[in-house]
Amino acid sequence: MTEFIVRRLLVALPVLLLVSLISASIMQLIPGDPAVMIAGQSATDLEIAAVREQLGLNQPFIERLGHWYLDLARGDLGDSILLNRPVVQAIAERAPVTLALAGFALLLTVAIGLPCGIIAAVRANTWVDQAVLTFALIGVSVPNFWFSLMLIVLFGVMLGWLPAGGYVLFADDPVGWVRCLILPGFSLALLQVGLLTRITRATMLEVLQQDYVRTARAKGMSVWSVYGKHALKNVMVPVITVIGISFGLLLSGSVVIETVYSLPGMGRLLANAVFGRDYPLIQGGLLVTAAMLVLLNLVVDVLYAVIDPRVKYGQR
Repeated sequence: MTEFIVRRLLVALPVLLLVSLISASIMQLIPGDPAVMIAGQSATDLEIAAVREQLGLNQPFIERLGHWYLDLARGDLGDSILLNRPVVQAIAERAPVTLALAGFALLLTVAIGLPCGIIAAVRANTWVDQAVLTFALIGVSVPNFWFSLMLIVLFGVMLGWLPAGGYVLFADDPVGWVRCLILPGFSLALLQVGLLTRITRATMLEVLQQDYVRTARAKGMSVWSVYGKHALKNVMVPVITVIGISFGLLLSGSVVIETVYSLPGMGRLLANAVFGRDYPLIQGGLLVTAAMLVLLNLVVDVLYAVIDPRVKYGQR
């Protein structure tokens, strides 16, 4: 297992470097000059040129990229052009918000989607199954930004039960922190709940038709033993794959939700960086996001071996 983890981490290094190269190249194709934004629209050409020289934007792209990679080898992601502070510091301040939102949405996804999929499979072709499938269809069909606005109007404005936006630190107010995450968490999790429900149902139906399940039923084993111990364990391998993909989608989908609910997370930070042509912040943010996804995939692969003893890594 250790050999497998080390090998995967080594393979991830060129992937992360390729992500940074692609993101830096694409940003060069987007029109706009951060020097003009910093100097102001009324600035003269000499003032804009001075800002470009100060920021190093007058250097060739290959040279700037080479300097960025050298700094990266020392653990330095550079300085944000718009924020005028280290990129590492800016990401460290915003990443906990995005991780908290994605983690809360993932918790809701698993807590709702997994039981609904199992119940729909156990009660297949009944009104319960149809109700769950309808709920799942709504989840994958409703745009999350529209759903967010409806939640804000209902629970934030009309009823006043939950805050319509903003963020509170957990250390300052744990209850307020949870209240701030409820609406954006449900908005972000809606799509993934629908996907997880449908995939869990389909996988559970396939497992319930296997011979060992029919044998367990014929022996008179309890419902919990048949469904909970035997069937569910085999369902979890593909479901964990979906959960891992869902968490990655939740991280990437936080951009819209953070903007709607005014959450100071990484998604909103990167969106502002794109609008402001903040190249170091964009490269650093995308690199950190890609690293999170690589680690997430590694965790999913390790969980395979934990759940299914037939999966063995590092063996010839």
